[in-house]
Order: sequence, then C-alpha cells, then structure tokens
Amino acid sequence: MSRLDNSTSPIQYNSSSYTSVGQLQVANTLYQFMEQEALPGLGISSDDFWQKFADIAMRLTPINHALLEKREKLQQQIDQWHKDHQADFNLAQYKQFLLDINYLLPEGDDFEVTTKQVDAEIATIAGPQLVVPVKNARFALNAANARWGSLYDALYGSNVISEANGAEKIGGYNPIRGQQVVNYAKEFLDKAVPLKEGKYSNVVSFNVEYNKLEVYVEKETGDLTKTTLQDKTAFVGYKGEKNAPSAILLKNNGLHIEIQLDKSHPIGKDDAANIKDVLLESAITTIQDCEDSVAAVDAEDKTQVYRNWLGLMNGNLSESFDKQGKTITRSLNTDRTYLAPDDTELVLSGRSLMLVRNVGHLMTNSAVLFNNEQGELQEIPEGILDAMVTSTIALHDITGKSKLQNSAQNSVYIVKPKMHGPEEVAFACDLFTEVEQALNIPKNTLKIGIMDEERRTTLNLKACIRAAQSRVIFINTGFLDRTGDEIHTSMHAGVFVPKAQMKNQAWIKAYEQWNVETGLMCGLQGKAQIGKGMWPKPDELAEMMETKVAHPKAGANCAWVPSPTAATLHVTHYHEINVAEQQQQIKAELANEQREQRLDDLLTIPLQANAKETLDEQEIQKEIDNNAQGILGYVVRWIDQGVGCSKVPDIDNVGLMEDRATLRISSQYLANWLLHGVCSEAQVMASMKRMAEVVDQQNSGDSSYQPMSADFENSIAFQAACDLVFKGEVQPSGYTEPLLHQRRLQKKAQA
Repeated sequence: MSRLDNSTSPIQYNSSSYTSVGQLQVANTLYQFMEQEALPGLGISSDDFWQKFADIAMRLTPINHALLEKREKLQQQIDQWHKDHQADFNLAQYKQFLLDINYLLPEGDDFEVTTKQVDAEIATIAGPQLVVPVKNARFALNAANARWGSLYDALYGSNVISEANGAEKIGGYNPIRGQQVVNYAKEFLDKAVPLKEGKYSNVVSFNVEYNKLEVYVEKETGDLTKTTLQDKTAFVGYKGEKNAPSAILLKNNGLHIEIQLDKSHPIGKDDAANIKDVLLESAITTIQDCEDSVAAVDAEDKTQVYRNWLGLMNGNLSESFDKQGKTITRSLNTDRTYLAPDDTELVLSGRSLMLVRNVGHLMTNSAVLFNNEQGELQEIPEGILDAMVTSTIALHDITGKSKLQNSAQNSVYIVKPKMHGPEEVAFACDLFTEVEQALNIPKNTLKIGIMDEERRTTLNLKACIRAAQSRVIFINTGFLDRTGDEIHTSMHAGVFVPKAQMKNQAWIKAYEQWNVETGLMCGLQGKAQIGKGMWPKPDELAEMMETKVAHPKAGANCAWVPSPTAATLHVTHYHEINVAEQQQQIKAELANEQREQRLDDLLTIPLQANAKETLDEQEIQKEIDNNAQGILGYVVRWIDQGVGCSKVPDIDNVGLMEDRATLRISSQYLANWLLHGVCSEAQVMASMKRMAEVVDQQNSGDSSYQPMSADFENSIAFQAACDLVFKGEVQPSGYTEPLLHQRRLQKKAQA
C-alpha cells in the first residue's frame, strides 16, 4: 500500500477493529481513548467530536493532496532543468527558472507579526529547548521537569569538568572533582550576578535585611566586609528565615538562579557560605514530539502518543520504573514558591512550557478511515488527525481543568514540521481555524511554530511567516532535514560534497543568518522564538560548551539540546549573552544588498567539482561506510523495537542522538552518489552488510535485539535500510517515513 497518496488506493480493513461514526471508521483503541479519557470533563460528546472532525477532514483532505501533488510537480520540473543544464549551470538563469515555476516567490512588502497572548517563555525569555518523544512517558516527564536543574550535578557528571589530576568520576563522591565543580559554579556566579565587592568563593553568609540582599565576604586580611550585588534588582526572592535563608533567588537576562544553602548538607557543611548547590532555570520550553522522534504507525501507537500528551495537559502523567533495584515513580513537578524581597509570595513554574509537534502534511494513518468522493475508504491525513486530537486534549489546560497549568496565556503551541512554502503554511493555519471553530475556542488560540527545514520554506521564509502572521510563535533552523531536502531537491544537479564538508558550504552559513534576519525583519522579537538546531553528542558536553555559545550570539533566543543536563549547562550561555541586545544589533545592520547576497548563497548548490577525480577511493569508501552504519544503527531500533529516537553509536562508537532527520540526510547522500556513479550498488550493498555486522556487535548487550547479519534476506530492518538508500532518489522530498512505516507495519504484523 502506498503511503504517499492513499486517495487513489482503496484499502482493506477489519471492521471488527473499528467503530463506525458517521462517515468515519475509527480504530477501537483510539475511539475508546477519546470517549473514556480525553473528552470527559470537556463538555464535548463523542459523536459531536467525530462529526466535526469528519467535516474538517472531508473539506481539507483534497487540499492536502493537491499540495503534495504540487510538491511532486515542482520537483519534476527542477529535476528536468538540472538534467538539461548540468554542463552549463548559470545561477542567474537558475534563479529566474525558479521564479518562473513559482518555486521562488517575491518577498513582498514589509510587515510585522501580530501574534498575541504568548507566554513569556516563548516571547521574551531566551534559553534552551528540549525535544522529546511524547510516546515515551519517562522521557516526556524528564523533559517537562527540566525547567530547573542542578549545576553541580550537571558539571560533576559531564566531561565539562576534566578527569585529569585526580578529578575522576569514581564510584563514590570524589572531593577533588567536587571542589572543581564548586569552583566552576562560583566563577559562573561571578560573571552572571557579580558582587559589588569580592568573589563568591570568598562569601561566608547571605542575609536579607530591609528587603535587600546582604552578602558577607572574607577579605584577604581575614576581615569580613558587607556587600551586595552589582545589580541590586537581580535579587528577586528567598526561602527560609531572613537571617538564615535556605535559598537565595537571583535573576539575570530573564533567567533565575537559586543558590541553595544548608550547613548540614554533605556539600554545604564544607563550604564557607554553606552553599550546597546552585540550581539553574534550564529548559525554558520543551517540544513534546509526535513526529520525527516517534515511531507511530497505527492506532495503537497514536493512542499511546495522545494518552501521554493528555497526561501532560491534565497534570496526571506518571511513570514507574526500576532503577538499581528500586521502583521509582516520576510525575510532573509542582511550582516553586519563594518570598519576594517585600515578603509577598513569589511563585515560579516548576515545569518547562510545553509545545507539541504534530506531524507534517505527507503521511496518513490507519487510526481513522473515511469515505472519499468515490465512496472508497481511505486513511486520514495524519496531520489533520494530530491537529484535532492534540488541540482537544490541550483544552484540559487552557480551560483550567488541569491541576498543573502549562500556558498562563491559555494558548496551545503547535510546532508544524516539513512544510514546503507559504501555501502549505497557510493550509496549516486554515486547519487550525477549522479546529478552533469545531472546539468553540477563540481564533488564534492555536499558535504555530514553523520549522524552517525545507528548501522552499527557507527561500520563501518571509512569505511563510506572512501566511501565519497572527499565529506564529516559532521559527528555527534544522541542519539535518534541511540538508536532506537540499540534496533531494538538487539530486540531478551533480555530486554533493562529502558530509564532513557540508557545514563549510556557503548555503549553510547563509541559511543560519537568513533565518534569524528574516524573523527579526518580520517582528518576531518579543513575540516568538527564533531557534537553532540540536547538539547531537549527548556525552560530549565540553565540546558543546565551546561551540553552542554561537547560537545566542547569532541572535537565536532558543536552541535545542539533547538532555536536561545539557540544558542546565547550555543555559549558562544565555546568562553570558543578552540575546535581545544581539537581536537589536542584527536588526540595525540589516541591508538589502546583504539580503540579495544571502539569497544567491542559498541557491548555490554544494557540489563536488569533478567528483570522480577529486575524491579518492579511500575517501569514497569511508563516506559510504559512515552513512551505511548510521542508517542501520537507527533503522534497526525503529523497525524492530519501535524506538523513534535514541543515542546511537556511530562508526567510531561515539553516541549520537538520532531521529529521522539524521536518517534522511544519510540516505539521500548515498542515493545521490549512486545516481552519479561515484559508487556502485554492489559497493554500497557490500558496505551495508559489513556495517550491519558492526551494528549487531554494538547492540550485543541488548537482550531484545535481533541481529540483522544472521539473515539479511529476512531481516525486515536490514531490508528497510536498503530501501532507504536504493529507493532514496524517488522518495517524496527524500523523506524516510513512507518506507519506515511500511516496514514497521510489516514487522508488527509478523510479531
């Protein structure tokens, strides 16, 4: 069964597994979930919900299909142009061609977005952002609770603190390492919230007197001196008694720092000021993901995704698991309460503000079937299903029925991925309008995050933002998906440079700058997030600290990190850099000439000149092996275990956070090199088999793992990986979902 366009292929289904509701056939698992768990308390009957959903689906599905057909038509035109101009490529002619076929659109007049009722975590607070598979309750809870993180723990457990000179992470507590952690944390405090006199390493006590913070510092002479903060307004609260506080709450660049004090604590008792920890406001926002990091191919999977989202929205989600022989139950953190300097109560959220990422426009799902105009049963477009169900579930939050509030502004934040150009953004907004009307909630309650990860969206980003100007709360860059689409769009232009060289290409630098500049041009500052992509190496956080500071410096007010620990470390960059000031400087320096050059750079295809002569056999083989191993390492977990996101060892056994974006770029690379004869099918297949043995060995400690190399012909995971490469040229936009879903369904049927 084709997953690209089910409008032309009627399906067979087991009627006993579905409930008939008007024009719809709803899988029993999803129907019962909505009726028994999601809808109660909302004043919406099951019949009314499904009838309104059917009306939306019948109106919008044909438009959805037409947009996908336009993608394919444009791609065919671009393919043919490249075939005709490989020998005489001219950038000016190419640009004109893209304008002629309406792939590239005029930017139009200047404007500013009008989005209202946006929570401060999105609009004005700059900081790290987590992205987690909402299908995994434990991960979802960890991320939601990562609003606050221990700087001491993050430093002690990561390689930011070197293990040299006796500072090893040994089994028990290492006081040498511990002292280095304390030193690092106090140096951070010196930079973020400096004292008027002295350093935090010399502080012996904190007091609150006359609504002000008093700090006693030991001088070199041994005498004590009373001082305060350089910026007195940075003191915003405390816990405990004024003359013996248990916590001091500070604020810098909109972010909170809690200095925890306890003279009886194992760490605090040995500290001159009795500081036991420094708690940082860390993951300001979290995207609970229904898409790239999730393997959800049928009603069973989708219902689990929706059930966890419901638990987050009504505040009841919990997960129990075994850790070192003990059962631990995790649930959502409650809010944090302090006394403000004037002794009034100050309440801060204990949880990251949650957004939900729906799927894009491409895929369908058998969770709901409907009769098309020909009277044939078809799968529902999954993006339409996600919009209706996740928004309905969010009513528990925005109507005050949740015991733990998410949005103080009663808004629902939906990140929408893999949209190609302004028409598709406009379609998503039309869908949101339909859902709002169906749920009887105010217009623009449903906000949209536009993921700038497709080439046509990048080139027309201003028009895309214009199409969502009353809803947009997020744009971002995503190197992996964006590179995958770069390769697929220009597949027939020639051989792409090796993966290691891609980040040095002109289009990448232009892409990162273009995104921020366009967002600022359109008035996103103070109303929306301008984000940067994921740090892929969760164990290499020292390297992250050296490189990811570039994101706030570039004017991005959020950036993705792979773990709560990484969020606690990365947030120190936002204390160092005032992003609002960076954005003001970028806006002041914008020039039309610069904008034209950025566009030309974006259209410069990163090709390897004379590839067969300039790439030697060893380099080619290394590239093939690297991509093959990465594909297999991810696919085998996706197909066999239904794991959509995990830390996958690369060819050098370095753990990388991988999702479908990683898979897309690797499969498109090999498809491109195969198309242009850089390597042969036999060479790639030999590498796939050899790397399958490597991946099997890397997973040998997993008792549930099924080796691929034991039977290549009958390993569904191995065959899926091969499909992604050898059929990569003809996949819609180079996406991996159609083939992955097909093979995962095959695996589930086999089981």
